Amino acid sequence: MGFSGHLVFARSNYPLLDAPVFDRLDEEVKATVHTWESRPGGWQTLQFDYGTWDDADLPALTEWSRAPACVADISDSSLALVTGLGTIGQRWQAWLNLDTAARLLVNEPVDLDDQLLWLDTPEFHDAVRHKRAELEADIPTDAAGAVAWAATAGIPVTPQTDRIEELLRSHETFAEDLFGTLLDQLGFLPAAQPPPGP
Repeated sequence: MGFSGHLVFARSNYPLLDAPVFDRLDEEVKATVHTWESRPGGWQTLQFDYGTWDDADLPALTEWSRAPACVADISDSSLALVTGLGTIGQRWQAWLNLDTAARLLVNEPVDLDDQLLWLDTPEFHDAVRHKRAELEADIPTDAAGAVAWAATAGIPVTPQTDRIEELLRSHETFAEDLFGTLLDQLGFLPAAQPPPGP
């Protein structure tokens, strides 16, 4: 079974978990939060189990950090909905692992008796194709929003929108890996690698 929870990406000169937005969490819950390797410039990623992060936390976090932030809502490592928010309220969203998202988001018939039987019907596969096309049509807007959001973070290079579009159409076994790649392609430098040993 994969990871289900939230990946929170934001900037801080101090450990991100010390941000006031997380004061409501007790020490036992804080002990379960996994910290990814920090990126240059104070950019940090925290990995929260489900039930710990609240959607209202994102505006509070950007206001406190005075920097853009984003969060990936991960479901069983198979897909993610990424939501980014800038300091003046500019917001964007994008799905990672689009095919999986389409299967999840397709509308089930009202008179459905057995979900397992429905998943094996031509009607289901046709509905998935239509939903995939809808999500695909949003990719240029999603990618442009992500690039504009990253630009407000003061990253040293301008990301290429076409590369972001390509990534949003791609698939990885673990949505967490795709999220890390998205941050890379948006221009957030990866954590410094230690020099090779003697």
